[in-house]
Amino acid sequence: MHEPLYKIKVAFSITNCICHDQRVLKIADTVSRLGCDITIIGRRTGECCDSGSVSFNTRRFNMIFRRGFLFYKFFNIRLFVFLLFHKYDLLVSNDLDTLLPNFLVSKLKKLPLVYDSHEYFTGVPEIQKRLFVKWVWKSIEKFIFPRLTYVMTVSESISKKYASEYGIEPLVIRNCSRKSENLSPFSREELNLRRDHLLLILQGTGINIDRGGEELIDAVHNTENISLLIVGGGDILESLIEKSSELGISGRVKFISKVPWETLMRYTRSADIGLSLDKNSNLNYSFSLPNKLFDYMSAGIPVIATDLPEIAKILKEYKCGILIPKPDPGEISKAIIDLRDNPDFLAKLKRNSVKASEYLNWENESLKVENLYKSIISKI
Repeated sequence: MHEPLYKIKVAFSITNCICHDQRVLKIADTVSRLGCDITIIGRRTGECCDSGSVSFNTRRFNMIFRRGFLFYKFFNIRLFVFLLFHKYDLLVSNDLDTLLPNFLVSKLKKLPLVYDSHEYFTGVPEIQKRLFVKWVWKSIEKFIFPRLTYVMTVSESISKKYASEYGIEPLVIRNCSRKSENLSPFSREELNLRRDHLLLILQGTGINIDRGGEELIDAVHNTENISLLIVGGGDILESLIEKSSELGISGRVKFISKVPWETLMRYTRSADIGLSLDKNSNLNYSFSLPNKLFDYMSAGIPVIATDLPEIAKILKEYKCGILIPKPDPGEISKAIIDLRDNPDFLAKLKRNSVKASEYLNWENESLKVENLYKSIISKI
């Protein structure tokens, strides 16, 4: 069978680190399997950008400003110019912070545009008290969203919220994980942790404010015979490291910086319990259905999670975890002790997590992505 003479050229745009945005990488891989030529456009964030770990064409902008208004202003200008003067057949905007240049270029060049909202962007805690910043992002969203044709998001709650605001109900593509049973866990010796301790893990690239990190450190301090892995990055990571040192539990809490997904899952598969401790402090967290939830299931470990609507729906349906009313150190500690002191119950939840991953995996969820992009490509 001959390769097609011309491949559809697809440009994905993100402001995150290309190397660690698992949703973008998974969807790009799915679209590439349809015979498309993929380019992911983002920014240079560190040494990982030179590792060659991304198997697609990439374009990374070197940015003088790393965050805030000036970063978004100049990134969006550079993205607009780049897209305008390079030939692509299909544009994919990931999150509101890349939508404006993609939308303008799609109109100027009459190109189809897919918008993938990874979160309820105007509900993130970082902008709730910055009224002007929130107004700017909401104004962009209000102007563009009703004019979009192809829209995706990560949870039913976000989809319904957008439907109520703009009359468009996005396709829900959950952040399900790829199957990981072929990845071997790290041993406790490799992790330099005690074999007789219950091992917890908190992971993700958004270990930020209001996500339960501080309360988790307190819970570990107050609970015997447990250890904790924190794998990833985020705004409060340095303060968590300092807090662990101040409380004298550095020997029981290990911090690992962001790593490729395959390595991350080796850490996850080493653990006994995964944690998802977002606070019900903003709409974005309330509506979230985070990557780590599905990573924990892929690894076959149960979850201790805050009782938020989307997460609660999954844990109740598949009976693969414990819900707590809020990420209070006492509540977290109590849930940990319930599992630590009841090995049969822990084993049952692990089995249920494995069963859940047989349904909630990327191999199944990606079929919806395939169908969407096939319908778009057929019209190009």
